[in-house]
Amino acid sequence: GGLTSCPGKSLLVENRLCAKLVSTYSLKAMTTMPSRAKPLPADERRAVTVEAVVQLAAEQNPNDITTASIATRMGLTHGALFRHFPTKDAILQAVMEWVAERLLSRVNQAAESATSPVAALEAIFMTHVDFVVEHPGVPRIMFGELQRAEKSGAKRLARTLVQKYGQRLQELVEAGKAKGELNIALDSEAAAILFIGTIQGLVMQSLLAGDVARIRRDATRVFAIYLRGIRGAP
Repeated sequence: GGLTSCPGKSLLVENRLCAKLVSTYSLKAMTTMPSRAKPLPADERRAVTVEAVVQLAAEQNPNDITTASIATRMGLTHGALFRHFPTKDAILQAVMEWVAERLLSRVNQAAESATSPVAALEAIFMTHVDFVVEHPGVPRIMFGELQRAEKSGAKRLARTLVQKYGQRLQELVEAGKAKGELNIALDSEAAAILFIGTIQGLVMQSLLAGDVARIRRDATRVFAIYLRGIRGAP
């Protein structure tokens, strides 16, 4: 029960006081009544899940991330998470889809805003570095997926991402050769492999040092050496 009406009173003052108490009680009941949160749309739930996994991967070995820990980070029950993703592999696949979409989009934007092929290569390098600093869990997830012996959707997406990235780099190298910015004899495939490997090396050293921000500090100097190498290649 609760206070929903006033007993009969003969005095006006008492009636007014009682009415005030009823109003106060009703307002308190409304403001303290538990409300059920509206379920997020599928695309928003996917984004929130990806964010939780990337955050967890920045804090621990991605192989040790469990669906229970993902659900806890998201503030969900285990069962609620499985309503959206039936397996952990499905979650990792969603993460890799997000990584591929975001990274390639940013890389392409950086290249398109540059004034020359060489400037585009530098813009892509710095953009990739910024992406890693913003999402340090991403390279840990990618390394983990690529090292898995068994096949998985996430591993396939990681390989596809690297291939598409490499193709984009090769196109820029060829454009640089055509414009005279790079040596005409430069092996464009090798140049693309070295570009990706240089970033991977920076990432690996930052993980070993426990200091992701050092990638930004080292990136400019390292790219300068890379550029001298591909410009002067025979």
